[in-house]
Amino acid sequence: MFIQIEPNSEQPIYAQLTNQLIIAIANGNLKSGELLPSVRSLAADLSINMHTVNKAYHALEDKGIIQIIPKSGAVIKAFKIELNKEDAIRLKESFSPLVAEAIILGLGKDELHTLISSILSDYKGGR
Repeated sequence: MFIQIEPNSEQPIYAQLTNQLIIAIANGNLKSGELLPSVRSLAADLSINMHTVNKAYHALEDKGIIQIIPKSGAVIKAFKIELNKEDAIRLKESFSPLVAEAIILGLGKDELHTLISSILSDYKGGR
């Protein structure tokens, strides 16, 4: 698993880690049922604080992407077949500011569709 943290980024380190793990799962580099590295191990490998890794793992658990099993570790959950209402609402709330920013920057509906299609094609599970 290749994760690159940019310490000088405006994005917090835990968010960088969370996003990179989500991308690795979407790409199929991390599979359902796979155990993630321990908090201590990943923190040491990335030279970051254990609390930062812990915060990223809890963010993934809050999103329903992993399950943290005490004394066992963090396991990637199976991909969902159907999107539940709560996840749909959470995703819409996350997308809305990005779509608004795209509109402000001059992207039209067709350009936004093209951009999203391009992003989807980057992932193995993209439809």
